[in-house]
Amino acid sequence: MLDDQELLRYSRQILLPQIDVEGQLRLKQSRVLIVGLGGLGSPVALYLAAAGVGELHLADFDRVDLSNLQRQVLHDSPAIGLGKAESARRRLAAINPQIRLLTLETALDAGSLSAAVAAVDLVLDCSDNFATRAAVNAACVQARVPLVSGAAIRLEGQLSVFDPRLPDSPCYHCLYGAGSEAELTCSEAGVAGPLVGLVGSLQALEALKLLAGFGEPMIGRLLLVDGLSTRFRELRVRRDPGCAVCGAHDG
Repeated sequence: MLDDQELLRYSRQILLPQIDVEGQLRLKQSRVLIVGLGGLGSPVALYLAAAGVGELHLADFDRVDLSNLQRQVLHDSPAIGLGKAESARRRLAAINPQIRLLTLETALDAGSLSAAVAAVDLVLDCSDNFATRAAVNAACVQARVPLVSGAAIRLEGQLSVFDPRLPDSPCYHCLYGAGSEAELTCSEAGVAGPLVGLVGSLQALEALKLLAGFGEPMIGRLLLVDGLSTRFRELRVRRDPGCAVCGAHDG
């Protein structure tokens, strides 16, 4: 049930017929893993905490650096040198003391990542490298846990949702394969702060849709964001029957 404080706190989204009290209860009962608490993970964590998602698992082994603050709005100057997971926990607890926050402050290996994914209802990949994205995807496929994936670099962003509970849903590997050895990072190529804010906010919206059960999540669709021209393109993504990741987990 929702108490009087919760009904008041979440009143503006409860007013939405697509959410209502029933959807808010679903959010309260949900457990979510956020992998990466940087540029994308900042708006994701802030909006999911504010929306009343009952339990957030915050995974990041990095520490807050001065160069992060241009875009990682979850952290502030006094948090420099602090672990990002702990910095996030403190900020989110101040925003919404009614939710549960768990921190994962060490690098996740195959075993610990599998356990972390299996313990939640939804995963948001807000990491900044292909190896982590591939590992998170494989763990989600194995555990049949839906994944909201976002990426941003320079002035370009991408967003998609992968749901291994559905037979026709592609996975991250269906779309990107083995990735690229020449992958660039934000520290090498740069990134605009508002772009990661935009993509992360869209990730949070997709998460709320999946958790509360409303709208049309971006399953089988890839959103491409061109920040330079402020244009959006959508591509259809089909499941690869021969995918080395999800193709091995049919049935």
